Amino acid sequence: MACAFPAQAKVLLTQDKALKLVFPGARIERKTIFLTEGQSGQIERDAKAKAQSRLVSYYVGRSTTGILGYAFFETHTVRTMPETFMAVVGPDGRIKMVELLAFYEPEDYRPHPRWLKIFEGRDLTGDQLWVKRGIRNIAGATLTAQAIAEGVRRILATYRMIMTNENKKSSLNSP
Repeated sequence: MACAFPAQAKVLLTQDKALKLVFPGARIERKTIFLTEGQSGQIERDAKAKAQSRLVSYYVGRSTTGILGYAFFETHTVRTMPETFMAVVGPDGRIKMVELLAFYEPEDYRPHPRWLKIFEGRDLTGDQLWVKRGIRNIAGATLTAQAIAEGVRRILATYRMIMTNENKKSSLNSP
């Protein structure tokens, strides 16, 4: 008789711990926005990926010297199971870090932390966030690589939308 073992679901890091890891000692503020249809469409065009929701939550890390960065969490299905990662965008609009928080696919498809570092310093310009162009593939885990790259593009496009709106609000309020 053969036994089937369920895939090992793995939570690697909680959202709270991830935020404390990336913004140690900082004040962390949660923000939630509801995107208009037009904003959601713009994000899809910029990211070249379908928007997952028009409700967006993100976290702003602040120190006494100013904004440290913006943390976004994304959960999506890779093959048949979900994964969750956090991407931190610096005030300059570039990825500061990508951290995997939960991975429910088989362990063989899980990206190595070293692979996630290839996103650091990248922004939404050109082909730098496409697998087999600017991002090297993960042998045997192409769908994982594509899902994370797409998620990072979506996060950067969302960040761009948020900053564009913030800048418009600031210019309206200035004398």
